[in-house]
Amino acid sequence: MATFVLLVLVSPIYAADILGRWIARVPDTQALGPLETFAGMLGETVFDFKVDGTKLTGTVTYSQGEAAINEGKIDGNEISFIVKRDVDEKEIKMIYKGKAGLNEISFTSEVQGESGKRQEFTAEREFRRHNDLPLQRTIAPVPPPK
Repeated sequence: MATFVLLVLVSPIYAADILGRWIARVPDTQALGPLETFAGMLGETVFDFKVDGTKLTGTVTYSQGEAAINEGKIDGNEISFIVKRDVDEKEIKMIYKGKAGLNEISFTSEVQGESGKRQEFTAEREFRRHNDLPLQRTIAPVPPPK
């Protein structure tokens, strides 16, 4: 019984550790000018996440500007949020869903109401977490006998 109580007390509900900055390099779906040659080039999307329990807030920065994260939720290692953007004087809602790993998040994004505008990509931590490198076994040198 005491072991069960101890396990319940030391195992809080797991939530992904996504606090901080994440960077994704994805094809830019909007041309950066009137030339079509810019459409489809790689662009950086930066996610700055703030976490309060299971609530997710922060900002997303695109090549066209910055937008706030709305309705953000964390459920275990799954996250979801909405970003409202003005594109061609029309407000669109981008729906993001992701699955967080240690140093990367696999995302799916789509424009609300437009099922054909779905994109999958991966965002990586700006700085890898401390001590997250795999352990390597080494043989310690043995000093010569005296």
